[in-house]
Amino acid sequence: MLKAVNRVLLGLLGLGLFALGGGVLLGGLDLQRHWGFDVPGWWPFRGPNDVVLGTEGRTRWREEYWWWPAVIAVLAVLLALLLWWLLAQLRRHRLGQVLIDSEDDVAAARLNGRALEDAIEKEAQALDGISRAHVRLTGRRTAPAARVRLLLKSHAEPARALEQLSRETLAHARDSAGLDRLPSEVRLREVRHRARRVA
Repeated sequence: MLKAVNRVLLGLLGLGLFALGGGVLLGGLDLQRHWGFDVPGWWPFRGPNDVVLGTEGRTRWREEYWWWPAVIAVLAVLLALLLWWLLAQLRRHRLGQVLIDSEDDVAAARLNGRALEDAIEKEAQALDGISRAHVRLTGRRTAPAARVRLLLKSHAEPARALEQLSRETLAHARDSAGLDRLPSEVRLREVRHRARRVA
């Protein structure tokens, strides 16, 4: 749903900016006179001397008591919507449940997403060289995916830790949940430690 909203909003925003930029460019470069065509009567930018907001537009509602509160309210709502949209992009969608098909195809069992995340985290942290693990399930309930962040100890070998995680931990999670596949994105980071001073 979020992807569809993003595409529609970005498409509308792009069309609006394209139309506004094209209109300003058309008037600013006086292209209608150079290329010999006419613009409609309602077109706001007719030549290089036209401005985006003229004196009449700036002063028309100045004496009305409701003008500035209305402008501030509209801008506040617009800012709130933009902030909500930005936070929606930054927040990763967390999967609450994973649907597991039963063998008799009568009903699907539901596995708590947080429980599966905790199980993967605990098994990953038990692997050699891994100090801490954080797992988040994303995707659809019928096709989950895992985002894994591993904090490696200073002596850990990243390739070996990644291989163990894939071959053991994620494979166990996939098999125990009865999933055909569990696509995973793994990020590795090493524990930072202060240098020791040697006398």
